[in-house]
Amino acid sequence: MLLSGRRAILCGTAITTLLATGAVAQDIEGFTLDPIVLGESKREVQTQTAVPITTIDEEEIDDRQASTIAELIDSVPGVNLVNGSTPSGSGINIRGFGANATFGTDQKVAIISDGASVGAEEIYRIGTQLFSDPELFKEVDVIRGTVGSFEYGSGIVGGVVILETKDASDLTEGEPGFALRQSLQSSSNGDGLLSSTTLAYQSDDSRFEAFANYTWREQDSQIDGDGDEIGNSSFELPSYKIKLLYYLDDAQEQSIEFSYSDTSTAERDVLYDTFITTADAFGSVDRDIVSQTAVLTYRNNPLDNDLLDLEVSLSWANQDIDQEYLPGTSTCDDPSNPCGFPGGFPPGGFPVVNADHSYETTKLTVKNTALFTTGAIDHELRAGFEFIQKDRLDANSAPGGTDTRFAVFAIDEMSFGNGWTVTPALRYETQRLDGDDDTLEEVEHDALMGGLSVRYAFDNGFAVFGSAAYTESFPILDDYLTTDGRRDTAEKATTYELGFSYDSTDVFQGGDEVAFKLNAYRTTLEDVTSYFGRDEIEVDGIEIEASYANDAGFYIDLNANIADGTQTRTNGATSTWDRLPQDSVRATFGQRFGEELDLSWEVVAAAEETRNGDTFDRYVVHNLRATYKPQSGVLEGTEIRLGVENALDELYRPALSTRNAPGRNVKLTLTRTF
Repeated sequence: MLLSGRRAILCGTAITTLLATGAVAQDIEGFTLDPIVLGESKREVQTQTAVPITTIDEEEIDDRQASTIAELIDSVPGVNLVNGSTPSGSGINIRGFGANATFGTDQKVAIISDGASVGAEEIYRIGTQLFSDPELFKEVDVIRGTVGSFEYGSGIVGGVVILETKDASDLTEGEPGFALRQSLQSSSNGDGLLSSTTLAYQSDDSRFEAFANYTWREQDSQIDGDGDEIGNSSFELPSYKIKLLYYLDDAQEQSIEFSYSDTSTAERDVLYDTFITTADAFGSVDRDIVSQTAVLTYRNNPLDNDLLDLEVSLSWANQDIDQEYLPGTSTCDDPSNPCGFPGGFPPGGFPVVNADHSYETTKLTVKNTALFTTGAIDHELRAGFEFIQKDRLDANSAPGGTDTRFAVFAIDEMSFGNGWTVTPALRYETQRLDGDDDTLEEVEHDALMGGLSVRYAFDNGFAVFGSAAYTESFPILDDYLTTDGRRDTAEKATTYELGFSYDSTDVFQGGDEVAFKLNAYRTTLEDVTSYFGRDEIEVDGIEIEASYANDAGFYIDLNANIADGTQTRTNGATSTWDRLPQDSVRATFGQRFGEELDLSWEVVAAAEETRNGDTFDRYVVHNLRATYKPQSGVLEGTEIRLGVENALDELYRPALSTRNAPGRNVKLTLTRTF
């Protein structure tokens, strides 16, 4: 069954808590200072679509005071982190796919930043290397599963993370001239420091915009809830970004935009294994990492032509990792104790610890959105094509090569006007893998993938929906370009989803709003090659998102994630899928006092899990946040944020993490816009 009794109780309790608390919210005393006009929670539940998507806007991004991209989205149901509080040795896992304790990615989760596909392939025990600073982003969309992914790529089983960076007009607010925004942040756990400086300019005729940001973020080693040091948790991370926009006409129907970002870090005498799962077996390295992204975009959206909303994007993403083994730092370096390696420990360390990696991804995307009507059916048709070329440099640990792909896609959202919305989606993609080593045979793949979602909206705020999706994950350079050619086939994944939503106002009292969305899914991954020794993986889950807000400023945001899964090994044995997160519930209770003050208390609870002989302890973590934005006087334009993460200093380690989570961490952020 999809839900065990314990999980059904957890799910029911979450729903009851939301509704019951919302019902009595009007009776809470003391929340009468400067009420807001309309009820508004921190996060809007996307009840208008069958796609399981969550949007995190700029206000929530700022309030979360995240140190990494991963920390921006860990509050989304179905999203869990492998570590996460550091840019190195961390990763993103969605619905049991994505990062794990061996590789930072399994290519089942896509990361898109301003249209560019970012992140490296399966670098052994180093992580995903997503180094862009959270200060740069104004919105993050997380699509869970496959059904909403076909315009972003193939083989997406876990989901898509879509990052959108800030624009100059976000600071100038449409007014000509310059705007300056300065943020300073201090965090107690690890003595973290942040300085982020942004300069924006908008011309007098509003046809030209310029954006420039420089951010410096650093952190010493953190400690866990027991006061013990967390390994590999210190870093220094400078980054900068420029973004230029020019409108080609006075009506601003056509534009050209260019952006470039650069983030780097220099690590000295650090463990090669950033996940710290092998102690000192691989020894220490000096490692330099550079991550670069450039995007050139042309847009044409004439106001008098609903058939044309064209976007042409050429992107380039590059990541260089240079590292050198420090002799004598491995516990296996002693010839008399080579840790059981056949033939002894390699002199100078394993090839992998001396490997220099370079990944370049060049992508051309041409996409158009057309609005039209056929009979009684309104269409929103998104169609286009992509050319993608990934180049990998030869490394000591693996040969290099080129992965070339071409894809066409079409998604047609059809509204019938009687409550029904039907959305078919198709993607056809071809692949050619060509290794730099002439002894490796060139291979080609192609596949037709697609899905269908159906939604029916009742007149009373309820809606029901369902979807089916199929995708194929082609072999990547890391997997195929080996001397045995062991991973030459594409993986096949099928996902079915069912759910319902509710969105209405004036439910418990005048001026309040309730939104709720429940999504149940089943994913089956066959012909598995990404995980050694597995042949098939099946994951069932339920994701819940809900919110309540009233016009006195009180709000609740709640989400829950409940998942189960099995893995069938190549020998036929079955067991629990060992890369699932713990079942969890996250609830935020908040109060707004006008536009000036927002206070919130977030509770994160995870259930105890035992799978395949390993037990993961339950935990409850409390996070407190306060945001103060003076609306007049000398402090107008200033934002003050105080956050206390893990307020009770809980010692815990989530199921997918390889390190203990940080203990209590007090963060203070001061931001001023001039």
